[in-house]
Amino acid sequence: MLKVYLIAGEPSGDLLGSRLMRALKKQTKGQVIFYGVGGETMTEEGLKSLFDIRDLAVMGFMEVVPSIPKILKHMNEIIADIDRKKPDIVMTIDSYSFAARIHKKLQAAGYEKPHVHCVAPQVWAWKKGRAKKIGGFVDHLFCLLPNEAPYFEPYGMKTTFIGHPVIEGGADKGNGVKFRKKYGIDPKATILCVLPGSRKNEIKYLWPVFQESAEQMRKEIPNLFVVIPTVQTVSEAIRQKTQNWDVPHLIIQGEKERYDAFAAANVALAASGTVSLELAMAGVPHLIAYKVSRLTAIIAKRLLKIRFVNLLNILANREIVPELLQDQCNVDKIVDTLKELLKNPKQMTQESLKKLGLGAKQSPSDKLATELTHMTEKRKK
Repeated sequence: MLKVYLIAGEPSGDLLGSRLMRALKKQTKGQVIFYGVGGETMTEEGLKSLFDIRDLAVMGFMEVVPSIPKILKHMNEIIADIDRKKPDIVMTIDSYSFAARIHKKLQAAGYEKPHVHCVAPQVWAWKKGRAKKIGGFVDHLFCLLPNEAPYFEPYGMKTTFIGHPVIEGGADKGNGVKFRKKYGIDPKATILCVLPGSRKNEIKYLWPVFQESAEQMRKEIPNLFVVIPTVQTVSEAIRQKTQNWDVPHLIIQGEKERYDAFAAANVALAASGTVSLELAMAGVPHLIAYKVSRLTAIIAKRLLKIRFVNLLNILANREIVPELLQDQCNVDKIVDTLKELLKNPKQMTQESLKKLGLGAKQSPSDKLATELTHMTEKRKK
């Protein structure tokens, strides 16, 4: 029986982790046990999470400071749990700043089983020198983008490109007609998907401007209907903030519901992140709007080495998806851009995403599952 310890610190990692779990169950014919930390989709696959990942879903230099004591406590809980469970392999997913500290502690404790990481830290966007430090902490790094391995391999880091999980997610297979019928939404209504992020601080900074933008859109488009796909980490906060909202809206959760909503949507307003890739795959015209605290923004501006923050724009080296950041993230700019997208929809397809290098021959989860099983078999020999 294969024992796998998975640690996902936020919803994007949780989704990737759940697909890996399905692939491992298939490849091992059910001869696998999972331990660790995950969210709602990993829980659906049978994981009993050590604690709620909402405690880890924090982003921003200044925003993370108040959460440090709780995060350190959870790190120690994970190390103790790994010692008790004695898994065949430990895998962290995304959230590299948190994951690196887990791997350092495992290394310091003399942990002998493979411990690996999936989703390479974006050293190409920040400090390239970080690639040198990472090699000493993990046995193997699994990359989602083909251009990432060359940053780490010069330092002796073993890397494998698995492809981006958005390719296998099914974001392009939603049923919009069924979605509208299910919730009694007028077939002629203009659906605006609003996705304000998966972290508490994203809701804090983005929801007020997203809400006001939707209200303004409603004034200009009387048949506007707002759909808010959300996740476990912030669902309660969103429900509280929309409790007395007079704009017709619907809050949904779950991957299938989200993809059906995308298929029904005319346009979308989203925080930066993986969701932009899903929207692109679903062919939904959308814009990215994002803001953080002013001090975090100043620090990020000094450290960032790239022109764009959206992955599609970074890979294409041009603005495919409109980006409205910090001061540009305001109601007037958002509303104007949404109206322009409704007039002149800019859509992508799965094929165009593959051309940007996001796809691999084997599905990312199958490739990852194969690599992990081979790794544990080699170590046992």
